Amino acid sequence: MSDDQKTKNSEDLAMEALTQATHVGGDDEVENSNKVADTLNTLQNLIERHALSAEEVRKQIKEKQESLRSVFENDSTLAEAEAEAQVHTSKMKERKSQLQSDPQVTSLKIMIAELKEQQKELEETLSNHLINYHSLTNSKSFDTSDGDQWDFSIKAKIRPRGKK
Repeated sequence: MSDDQKTKNSEDLAMEALTQATHVGGDDEVENSNKVADTLNTLQNLIERHALSAEEVRKQIKEKQESLRSVFENDSTLAEAEAEAQVHTSKMKERKSQLQSDPQVTSLKIMIAELKEQQKELEETLSNHLINYHSLTNSKSFDTSDGDQWDFSIKAKIRPRGKK
């Protein structure tokens, strides 16, 4: 009989004994007490066996993970590639730093920030106009000057409560 079958059989026996032990019937108290004791003993043995198996599997996992880590740590080709990558990464960071201080980059960043602010203001204004349009027409689209229709959506945002 395999370990799985033994485990299943012992688990089945434990469950059956537990069911019988918790069943209130015409048996006398001593017999019921003995059944409960047997059931608890069987259950404790099952728990111990499974706990030991789980502990053994955890130990094996740890050993295999250490072996795997060792394979990667001791590979010379990987170590060389990591060293090269580190050199390239530092060169890349250095170049990015140089570019950040370039006047053209600074100018572009300022222009982008200004355009984003302009975009935000336009979107807020447009949103207010679309809300007004929707309240007047109950429509979520408007006609364009070239005869097309442009759809829009209405979003609501909740704001933080004010302090009372």
